[in-house]
Amino acid sequence: MSTHNGDGATMLLGIGEKTFEVELYDTCAGRELLANLPQTISMSRWGDEFYGTLHPKIGHAGDTLRDVFEIGEVAMWPPGNAFCIFFGPTPASVGAEPRAASPCVPLGRIKGDATLFRNFGSSLKNATLTAGNQV
Repeated sequence: MSTHNGDGATMLLGIGEKTFEVELYDTCAGRELLANLPQTISMSRWGDEFYGTLHPKIGHAGDTLRDVFEIGEVAMWPPGNAFCIFFGPTPASVGAEPRAASPCVPLGRIKGDATLFRNFGSSLKNATLTAGNQV
């Protein structure tokens, strides 16, 4: 089960000159991702979602998966081992909610205004994922 822990670990997401802090949920996938940072990935856009492949494959044993997210949530999409950033509706959405193509592991939430991702165009080159505060 993904739970929010206000004193939990954080991750930093760097895109160009901007850095976003991500509060991580307490999940197997989140802990495994932290253990495999830093990473630099290229991300593609699908509606108001960016996604990019993580290396190595991130496990998610026991984690709860879902396909509907809130604006600002980040997730791991198991079929593509992809890191996903949700900032609005996707082609799979019904209404305004962000919806993944298929169920994902919720990893955490971006602090601040995630709708800023709408300004980044159709792809992100060299997005960096680094560890923030560790618990």
